[in-house]
Amino acid sequence: MYPESDDVNEYLVSDAIVDWQTSAVRQKALELTCSSSDEIAKARCLYEWVRDSIPHSNDVGCDIVTCSASEVLLHATGTCFAKSHLLAALLRAVHIPAGFCYQVLRMAPPVDNEPVLHGFNAMYLVTLDRWIRVDARGNTNGINAQFNIHKEQLAFAMDPLADEFIYETIFTAPASSVVNRLRMYATCSELWQDLPQSL
Repeated sequence: MYPESDDVNEYLVSDAIVDWQTSAVRQKALELTCSSSDEIAKARCLYEWVRDSIPHSNDVGCDIVTCSASEVLLHATGTCFAKSHLLAALLRAVHIPAGFCYQVLRMAPPVDNEPVLHGFNAMYLVTLDRWIRVDARGNTNGINAQFNIHKEQLAFAMDPLADEFIYETIFTAPASSVVNRLRMYATCSELWQDLPQSL
């Protein structure tokens, strides 16, 4: 994996989607990490909170589509993409650079095995002087994604024979195709019929 930009400050930006400068997002980040002693502890805390406390929309049958970090926090739900927006915002709010990663997966039967895009995060830990990737999608149905600084542990294994792969770029901002899709639909029922298939 490699960063899209060598300027780490581009992974600390607050914008319309990764809106960490909104008071609710900043306060939540500070509240969650107030007892964390160092950078790695803060990163782990924020990752595990988004993974475990913000359920994936599909897991809980929630039909609302969220996109910006503040929307995900307000409604306490989101797709993998939306959850990655919130995690990046929380990390950036405590000065941990965070970016966006994507992989192409095949939908399991009985769905018609079409490729779909899946979103997760990478964070730069100064203590380690390197990026690590994490997936806050949510550990349901046998998924076991973890914060692991020694061995990457994402939500989904890949099958290269099925043309599944991870884009190796760590993007500074969410993919416009993803944001446009999340903004296009009012309900998850509509979104599930038209998920992005690639970048």
